Amino acid sequence: MVNLARRFLPRDILVDVICETRKCLADAIQLLTPCTPGNHWLRIVDTGRFSAVFNDKKKGDGVRIFLDVGKLKPFPAVDAWYLKRVPKSEQNLDAILDGLNETGEALFSCYAVKVTPEILQVRPKVPPVICPVCGEAYPPYHGDLCRGCQGLKEKYYRRNSEAIS
Repeated sequence: MVNLARRFLPRDILVDVICETRKCLADAIQLLTPCTPGNHWLRIVDTGRFSAVFNDKKKGDGVRIFLDVGKLKPFPAVDAWYLKRVPKSEQNLDAILDGLNETGEALFSCYAVKVTPEILQVRPKVPPVICPVCGEAYPPYHGDLCRGCQGLKEKYYRRNSEAIS
């Protein structure tokens, strides 16, 4: 995908990427480009699709590249692996890797896109504020309280005791 994007985009631009899955694709994009969620050059919009939009970070002109399931049939091991037709314990890793190496870019399709202006907006860097409930710093655009103290739908930890250090 990254090679295809490089082929279709001008060389003299800064690129942002919108990855459409939280699975492995985002990891590969981070390894092969300077784009990461931390520097805001990689955004994850989890549609669950194995696809990504590579675009000029200033103008929004770009290309959406996706794994085209219609192109899987000639590669049965890759098809069975990707579409989870065979349990992992029964898959032949060598055949899958050989199939992926053989296919190269052949499994992907792409089309030109224009990223919406809202996505292109860069949030201004502002100093954090202190949450009046927990006393921790957080971005002011989250509201009057940090998101942790606003109450999350899913609690991701339970405090066992006082601070350790």
